[in-house]
Order: sequence, then C-alpha cells, then structure tokens
Amino acid sequence: MAISLRSRWVFLPLVLALGAVSLYFLRLSINREAQPLPEDTPHSPEPPKGPVYKDFHREIAPPLPEYFPLAAKAQSPSDLPPIPSWNKPPDPHVPEETRLYIGFTRFWPLLQQVVVSYITAGWPPEDIYVVENTGTMDANKRGLLTIQNPFYLDYHRLTKILGVNIITTPSLQTFAQLQNFYLSEAINNNLTYYFWSHMDVAVHPHEDKEPFKSLYMRAVDVVRETQTPNYLKNEETGEQQKWGIQFFAYDWLSMVNVETFASLGGWDTMVGYYGTDCDMYSRLSMNGIAQPVQDAGMVYDVTTSLEDLEVLYRRRPKTEEKRDTSDRKAGLHNSTLPAINKGYLDSTEEDERGGEGFKKLAATLEQIQQDKRDDKYRNSWQLRQNGGEGEPYYYDPDGFEKALQMTIEVGTKINEEKWGHKGCDIKAAGVKEGDQWRVEHDSTFDPPPPKKKRWLS
Repeated sequence: MAISLRSRWVFLPLVLALGAVSLYFLRLSINREAQPLPEDTPHSPEPPKGPVYKDFHREIAPPLPEYFPLAAKAQSPSDLPPIPSWNKPPDPHVPEETRLYIGFTRFWPLLQQVVVSYITAGWPPEDIYVVENTGTMDANKRGLLTIQNPFYLDYHRLTKILGVNIITTPSLQTFAQLQNFYLSEAINNNLTYYFWSHMDVAVHPHEDKEPFKSLYMRAVDVVRETQTPNYLKNEETGEQQKWGIQFFAYDWLSMVNVETFASLGGWDTMVGYYGTDCDMYSRLSMNGIAQPVQDAGMVYDVTTSLEDLEVLYRRRPKTEEKRDTSDRKAGLHNSTLPAINKGYLDSTEEDERGGEGFKKLAATLEQIQQDKRDDKYRNSWQLRQNGGEGEPYYYDPDGFEKALQMTIEVGTKINEEKWGHKGCDIKAAGVKEGDQWRVEHDSTFDPPPPKKKRWLS
C-alpha cells in the first residue's frame, strides 16, 4: 500500500528525536573515556608515602649518682646506721594505727630520700606503704627497669633493706585517683584514719624544741587528740564539729578521716591533678568539716636529694681520742657487728641532738626548698631521667610529660566549669555544696570591661 507524502511527514519528528537522543549518549560516552583518572592528573597531589616525622634529638641524661652508698652495700637492715636514739619508735608499737601512704611515679632519688627521712624521724618502717604508681606492673619487682628509666625504683632496697611495704597500682593513676586508692585501701583494712605524704618532701623533727618529741610521736599525739570525746566540741553550744583532714604542712604530710572523706564521695577523679585539692578541701569547708593545722616537725618541699642520706642518721666522726678509746673497749661487742658497717660505726658516734649537725642539715634542706621555689618549673625534677627505651612498659619520657600537661590542663578546665569559677578560692566565690555544674561563669572568666572615660563638655 502506498504511503502518502503527508504520512511521511508525520514520522519525521519522531526520527529526528531518536537521532538527537542517540547523539547525546554517544558524546557522553566519548567524554567519559577521554576524562583522565585522578592519579594521572598533573595537578593532583601525590599519595602520602608515610608519616612526616618531627625533628628529634634526645641526649640521654648521665646515670644518676648513688645517694645512699651505705644502703647500696647493705645486705640487711642491720647493715644500716642506727636510727638516732631520740627518734627510735616505741617498742612495742603504740596501740594506735599509724599507716603512712607515699605515692611514687617518677624519680627514685626523691622517693628514697622521703622514705629514709620518715624512718630516721621515728616512723616505724612497717607502717610505711610506698604506693608504686608507675604503670609498669611488676617490672620493678622483677628488677627489669634500669635506673635511668623514670619509673625505676629499687624494690629490694625498699623492702629488704629499709623494711617498708610496697603496693603496686594496677595501672597508672592520676593524683585524684591515687587519693581515692588510699581511701579504698583504708576502708578495706578497716582503718578510721590514715596518713599520706607527697614523695617530693623531706621531713625532720624539731630537735631544738623542748620538751622534745620525735616527728612520729608528735603525729601520734594528734591521733590521740582526735580520739578524745570532746575533740572540736563547742562548750557553749554543745555542738561537736567533724574533722576531715589534719594538715601538718598543708597536705605535704596529712592525716585523713576516712568517714568524712567517704561521705563526700572522695576525690573528684574528673579533676585529675591541679585543682583537685581545691575542690576536695573546699567541699569539706562547705559542709562545715574542720581542717585543723598541726605541727609534727619540719616538712621541706624539695626538688633534689641530699648528696648522702647518711646525714639523716645524725652521726659524726669520732675524734682520734674517742676512736682509740672505743677501739680498746670494743672487744666482743664490735666483733659481732656486720662487717659492712663495722668500720663506719667504729669511726662515728651519735651526734648531739639540736647541735651544729642539726643546724647544718636544716640549713641544707631549707636551701633545697628555696631552690625549688625559685625554679620556674617547680617539678623539673620529674624530667631528670629519660632512658629506659626497650624496657617493659616503656613510655617516651617527652611524650609522657606532654600528655601529663595536657591532662592537667583539661582537669583544671573541668574544675572551673564545675564551679563556674577560676581559682582555688571556690567557697569564697559564694558557691555552696550542691551548686556543682549548676552555676554560670562568674567574673573570673569574663572580667568586666574597663569603664569608659567621661569627657567633660
């Protein structure tokens, strides 16, 4: 059948439309094939070949000196010098519990010094508990760390020669966590109170004060005072105030009431380091809990060790005359002395209490404390060991310090947000118990703008 010319014109638009669609898809396909891949594009960056390292150079500090040669030679406690006669702890032990916790993370020389200073000040070694908070598990107990490792401590010397106890935390803890660890240990051991001390201190009794008592016995007197029926009782009102902590030199040495600290929930572990003491002691004050200040002896905030800890045993060289006399009278007595310290004891004698030796020691410790105060970074002692690479649980010393400072900064900010206030004077800012996390920032965050000058017309 013949198709008319009019019918052909009807199909023409359809044919043109199909052609246009086909041409579009053909051009699209050609463009895709012609598009270069990203890696072939000259302007695309090269893929990373690995991390870009910082400039790094570390000089390992020289080996630490031996600050207690007599202890290094000792094979038992009997090889050490005797504790000064005026400081010897009572035998038998006083009926009161006198457990003392000392936390340790870095720098063995200061730990050794604080332990020896407490022992020579009369504190029974069996009552001293070093809390090893290094994060190195049992590495120190097994002797796997070297002395240039910041987390090194001499486990054998502490336990076998000095006779103190060691408790190892399961992992590295912040200051606040460590405080709650002490509290937990006290609760688990049914203690109603306990003592704790910073490790970067050295203690010594008031040898020149009368009537004389050792630092330990003055601390025992405070325990006995807190246990009297009328302690902190107001005679007029009959009300008896609770106590939370006894400060002997702020909290460089302090005595904690387990019940009151537990009643406030312990330390705020969200505030790990600086500021956590402000928070804890402010909450005690807000709740009307007393924080008495006591005096048991001299407590020095130190940054280094005495050159030889033997000086804490308060002995002096014998004169030639006394040495000859003692040699003639020694006889059987000296023959029974351990060979290691026989020569030392034969050539020395107990110093005079409160005499020139005491004054010289006190002046030396005072100077060490002043040096720390003058140091822009008062805890620079924490950076004096930077070895240990390749040893168990090794942590880069510079990285540890940087991470610590970042953690401290975050904790400080948390405490500021918690109370809406910057600074340690939290209660003075007008906040009270229960205001935590509920108050807006005060003027310590946004100081008021300076007043505009008023121009005279």
